[in-house]
Amino acid sequence: MNQSFAVWLLILLSLVTANLPFVVERPFLALPWRQKGEAESPAWRRWLVSLVFFGVLVGLGQAAMMLIGRGVFAATDAASVARFLGTLLALAGAVALVLAFPGWRNRGRKIQKSVLVRLIELLVFYALVGVLGFALEANLGNRFPQGWEFYAITLSLFLVLGYPGFVWRYLMKRRRSAAA
Repeated sequence: MNQSFAVWLLILLSLVTANLPFVVERPFLALPWRQKGEAESPAWRRWLVSLVFFGVLVGLGQAAMMLIGRGVFAATDAASVARFLGTLLALAGAVALVLAFPGWRNRGRKIQKSVLVRLIELLVFYALVGVLGFALEANLGNRFPQGWEFYAITLSLFLVLGYPGFVWRYLMKRRRSAAA
């Protein structure tokens, strides 16, 4: 893998994940508070599920850093490429399964996400893409230390990439059907 491919992969992944919270109404996070449309459950259970959910996400981030960042990827043979892509796809599948859990838990219910929930989802996706970026950077060579300026700029770029989804969700006028 070269640096150019890694950068374009991250840009494409950022574009998709920055728009997901605005395009999809299904929740991606198990939050400790009840969202509109969710079933009643005790507060201790919601907090426990939320802590376990975010713990699993952090564990997957650390696994990505360990498996991708510390793995040696030499594109000299097909087995090395297949092993790297398999690891990348397995981690992406595990993250997708974890992020699908809150929607599966609330299947059959119409959940209405608030703006705050969408922004929290946006921040979680930013962190996930950032972890993948750090892992790919570590795989390509030395990881460089980053200051607050780096995070301010990349978060701003991530928010700009999410602007089309925001416009589609909140700024476009929707026509009501005549039957409604």
